[in-house]
Amino acid sequence: MWDMAEELKAMLVFAEHRYYGESLPFGANSFKDSTHLNFLTSEQALADFAKLIKHLKRTVPGAKNQPVIALGGSYGGMLAAWFRMKYPHMVVGALASSAPIWQFEDLVPCGVFMEIVTADFRKSGPNCSESIRRSWDAIRRLTSTGPGLHWLSEALHLCSPLTNSQDVEHLKDWITETWVNLAMVDYPYESNFLQPLPAWPIKVVCQYLKNPNVSDPQLLQNIFQALNVYYNYSGQVKCLNMSETATRSLGSLGWSYQACTEMVMPFCTNGIDDMFEPHSWNLKEFSDDCFKQWGVRPRPSWITTMYGGKNISSHTNIIFSNGDLDPWSGGGVTENVTDTLVAITIPEGAHHLDLRANNAFDPTSVLLARSLEVRYMKQWIKNFYASLRKKR
Repeated sequence: MWDMAEELKAMLVFAEHRYYGESLPFGANSFKDSTHLNFLTSEQALADFAKLIKHLKRTVPGAKNQPVIALGGSYGGMLAAWFRMKYPHMVVGALASSAPIWQFEDLVPCGVFMEIVTADFRKSGPNCSESIRRSWDAIRRLTSTGPGLHWLSEALHLCSPLTNSQDVEHLKDWITETWVNLAMVDYPYESNFLQPLPAWPIKVVCQYLKNPNVSDPQLLQNIFQALNVYYNYSGQVKCLNMSETATRSLGSLGWSYQACTEMVMPFCTNGIDDMFEPHSWNLKEFSDDCFKQWGVRPRPSWITTMYGGKNISSHTNIIFSNGDLDPWSGGGVTENVTDTLVAITIPEGAHHLDLRANNAFDPTSVLLARSLEVRYMKQWIKNFYASLRKKR
């Protein structure tokens, strides 16, 4: 965005989403209960952006008759696309990078996300995904006894020891989330998005997982080495903390509420097409968990009602970019819908690589994607000025 803005002589505005960062409508009470959280929705966020654009055009000298483009990655990419759909008079177009707008209901199979995670590990080293697939049973066997629980807590250098079967479930979820996060941030250079990481971190992880045919204790020691790449690349960490998988600043509390209301994304695994334990998508269980945590129940079909699901061909000027390494691409728009709703795929790209700053190690595919994105934007801007002249 920084490079693009310079090339297009644009002003760059970062709008903070309500209920995130410092934009708390009820201050310290914003997350108190569902009455206070009622206003945390994507529709309200889009309305905030519309008000903000109006305010900027009124108050920033020279902004009045200028075109605006919405940009975002991940959930921000969904918002960018939806903003263009709902407020086409406010923005001339949108770049929606790694935006899984179809990861809802049954628009895509619920297993596709974890299949992409698995493919990333399978391609990054021999037997890598197979080692991970075998680790779940190894954990189950090792933790069936008290001494086994103690041994595994030590072997994985956990900050708090495992004491019961609930802890073991938590451990497996935490390890699963770690593999997912690695797939998202499998960047071609050192990065610090979720954690400080080496270049191509999955390749580094897979160096420790070359042999699935070892004893359970050996396999879990290898898994520890692999986890250590993600949690301790800096070498400063004394123990691994199961309650943390990403840096704190991403606002996971607000997201957890959104996932429990309108951002309901079904995920499942079968252990055959992926390297995880089989888990079917269970809406009732999910709903009960949400009710327990927030006192709300999800509305799984609201997003498709609100934003059209796959029926989006009446909209124009949205670029959907996705990286093939990014598990979220499974719920993204990866083929052109019309000639102005276009898809750009980046074979060596992970999660919104195209929005990240230029880097000497960028693969050619992302450089091409960026230049194509700018070309579309220039066209939108040109069309805007042309129609402005007509009005005069």
